[in-house]
Amino acid sequence: MQAITQTMIEEAAAFIRRTTDIQPEIGLILGSGLGVLGDELEDAVTIPYEDIPHFPVSTVEGHAGELLIGKLQGCNVMLMRGRFHMYEGYEPERTALPVRVMKALGVGKLLVTNAAGGINLDFAAGNLMLIADHINLTGKNPLIGPNDNALGVRFPDMSEAYSKRLRSIAKETAKDLGFELKEGVYVGLLGPNYETPAEIRMLRTLGADAVGMSTVSEVIVARHSGIEVLGISCISNAAAGILDQPLSHEEVMETTERVKEQFLSLVLTVLPKM
Repeated sequence: MQAITQTMIEEAAAFIRRTTDIQPEIGLILGSGLGVLGDELEDAVTIPYEDIPHFPVSTVEGHAGELLIGKLQGCNVMLMRGRFHMYEGYEPERTALPVRVMKALGVGKLLVTNAAGGINLDFAAGNLMLIADHINLTGKNPLIGPNDNALGVRFPDMSEAYSKRLRSIAKETAKDLGFELKEGVYVGLLGPNYETPAEIRMLRTLGADAVGMSTVSEVIVARHSGIEVLGISCISNAAAGILDQPLSHEEVMETTERVKEQFLSLVLTVLPKM
């Protein structure tokens, strides 16, 4: 396991700085099927992940694997079209390296999105869920190992992992747009298999509303870095055991395609208010 160092972070940040004069203020990490938002950028510079020093490479269908820097709704943004997962073989600190680079480039606010399975029986495929909190059941943590105090404190507070201020803005925005924005707890598991029905019953008992295989490491590092976070899950399917049908990545992609207009309208309206 190779620790992430300030040198690695700065080398990646320096490479990105050489490609554009835009200084990003807001970071966006887009999950499965949600990369359509990248098409809305103006003056965009696109950089494949494999070109950036020390960046991993995304291997999952629905993740384009490229970094975009440009303007969105008047905001300077750094947008990840596709992310990295521990089930791809990456350590948690490696999956969250882009968040460290965002911080080094000046990003102070982060919007994370994902496709998630609905555990809450009141949720339906196609709902958007504001993440109020998360449960990390991956068994891993990106902050394990020696702490670099220049990056953040040894024991970061997670009592407000997802900003109350930004959540309030998102709820008011959804109301103004005329649709219901669910709110709940996201639980992150290691994957890559979908959960068993027994595991879903356990997770519901623990207080989880949606389940996925990403996001938690990124948010832990963001809060360690002092970045304010807003999280949105697209409920792409009912979790195992709720409906009498198997789960598939194809269903995830079909659902995110179906809700992309609502997702776009929410994010594009929220962004300038962040």
